[in-house]
Amino acid sequence: MNKLKRKVIVVTDGDSIAKKVVEKSALSVGGRCLSISWGNPTKITGEEMVRLIKCVKFDPVIVMADDRGNIGRGNGEKAINFLIKCEEVEVIGIVAVASNTKNASGIKIKYSVDRNCEQVNCAVDKYGNVQNTNVLKGDTVNTINLGSKVCVVGIGDPGKVEQGNDIENEDRILSKALKIIIEEYKKNR
Repeated sequence: MNKLKRKVIVVTDGDSIAKKVVEKSALSVGGRCLSISWGNPTKITGEEMVRLIKCVKFDPVIVMADDRGNIGRGNGEKAINFLIKCEEVEVIGIVAVASNTKNASGIKIKYSVDRNCEQVNCAVDKYGNVQNTNVLKGDTVNTINLGSKVCVVGIGDPGKVEQGNDIENEDRILSKALKIIIEEYKKNR
């Protein structure tokens, strides 16, 4: 394994609220947010993300990818799949953001962080409520092809969980999800 590869965590949301939360949470885990990756839907390609990730001075680099509620392979999923396959960076985890997208097939998660900031072994919905399944429904996770070493942690949609636009609460939830991914990565090295 190339030690110089940047470690990347993808958050499957990119609207303006998510951007604020991701920027704050990246700092709280000692990472760096690639703020230019925000957009609803994602505006830059996976190739552009990789070029910018390689310029960042330290890990983990947190990027955002969003399909804006569209089912099928949208810009966000294309960027995520490119990052996962890319030899120049290492995706160590995905924070899968739940949505209410109808007919979404979803993604299997390892853990979730619920609306109360508790780690659970099942999926959550858009509002951070615990679900009776380990498949999280979300629009930007439907067609992601994961490697076996990629840890997926689910959360509710920032801005929709409990307090609405309470960035502090959303930061606690996302920071915990990021820390779970980082710890899982360290444990499995």
